[in-house]
Amino acid sequence: MNIHEYQAKQLLRSYGAPVSDGRVVLRAEEAKTAAGALDGPLWVVKAQIHAGGRGKGSFKESDAGEKGGIRLAKSVEEAADEAKKMLGKTLVTHQTGPSGKQVGRIYIEEGSDIERELYLALLVDRVSSRISFVCSTEGGMDIEEVAASTPEKILSFPVDPATGYQPFHGRRIAFALGLSGQQVKQCVKLMGILYNAFVEKDMEMLEINPLIVTDKGDLKVLDAKLGFDSNALYRQADVAELRDETEEDPKELQASKYDLNYIALDGEIGCMVNGAGLAMATMDIIKLYGAEPANFLDVGGGATKEKVTEAFKIITSDKNVKGILVNIFGGIMRCDVIAEGVIAAVKEVGLEVPLVVRLEGTNVEQGKTLINESGLNVIAADSLSDGAQKIVKEVKG
Repeated sequence: MNIHEYQAKQLLRSYGAPVSDGRVVLRAEEAKTAAGALDGPLWVVKAQIHAGGRGKGSFKESDAGEKGGIRLAKSVEEAADEAKKMLGKTLVTHQTGPSGKQVGRIYIEEGSDIERELYLALLVDRVSSRISFVCSTEGGMDIEEVAASTPEKILSFPVDPATGYQPFHGRRIAFALGLSGQQVKQCVKLMGILYNAFVEKDMEMLEINPLIVTDKGDLKVLDAKLGFDSNALYRQADVAELRDETEEDPKELQASKYDLNYIALDGEIGCMVNGAGLAMATMDIIKLYGAEPANFLDVGGGATKEKVTEAFKIITSDKNVKGILVNIFGGIMRCDVIAEGVIAAVKEVGLEVPLVVRLEGTNVEQGKTLINESGLNVIAADSLSDGAQKIVKEVKG
């Protein structure tokens, strides 16, 4: 689960991290009051969406101009005016895709005099199974280009879970970032703050880009992006309250209400599979035969008829789907339950695209009988390879 920048900064501030003072704006009429509560002489007005690249982004609406989602203002009135221009508009960045995201919140904060921009992140390193600090002297809007063209400028420092964070970790990072004097002490302290927040709040990712050195030589968190382990939200009630459902894909949101593991993709073949490994294999073989999967969908081992029905409805609600492949290997999951769910869903929402069904395992004969006697226009498959070839052929014409 992701949260907005202003929420991330509030959380990090509660741990003692140095962040600028700011105010969130939800309605245009609040903008002037919010800006007036902050000291000048410079204000920064930031669109709040769950995507990076805001500074280089552009708005779809012509009246919003092409100035991007992060703007500078030199007066309270100008800050309020910029906030009003962005609220309700659709911001397109390299991470949102061409559809963009509508801006429903604005964050206005005090400006900072920047001497240097650095990059810092904490993440779970799946290779070492440890939390790692990632840092670079090349912070700012072009960090993706740095990673692509000069990856040697990005350094990683893993933390042994047996010892946890130690001051020497902070000193290594400080020296890697070219810090000196009091900045080293500030870095040691800040890294400890960030590590504690990362662990205690069950984060998956903490990114600060940029981490700046001010004109006075102090470290400050100028931007923050936090991602949390959704499976741990049951013990992070305060974090769960920060969820902004308007930033999430409606299909993924609906799937989560039924405990379905669903991720929307850009392809044309919808997939309904039981088991994450089988779902990945199904997506791979669809690509092998020349098409693209429209989603990852694992209905799980204990799915009910109602969950399967809802899963099918979610797939068919995607306008990009030109065909559907149901691939079920019944172990704990029974093939007849899958068949009942598919039949119920088709009868409720209709079937306007080709449907290929491959069933194998527990109660497979009962499942096939239900499908065959349903009167549905279903293409049967004998194997995963056979099913993938048939649905690709149907979609490709």
